[in-house]
Amino acid sequence: MKCYECVRSGRDSEAVAVCRLCGAAVCTDHVRTEPVQLRGTAQPGKVIHDQPARQLTCVVCRAAEESP
Repeated sequence: MKCYECVRSGRDSEAVAVCRLCGAAVCTDHVRTEPVQLRGTAQPGKVIHDQPARQLTCVVCRAAEESP
């Protein structure tokens, strides 16, 4: 699979990820990674642990998320 952003600009790069918002395939130059905390659901008698995770987005969706 090819990077959507690279194909649009006339380049040919292999995709390494898929944007979690729009589903576009992106290469290492166009993927943005952000750490997030996943939280389990509360269950009686069980301790909830935070799990480190990451979310991947393309440059377009990241810019949209960061805009006011």
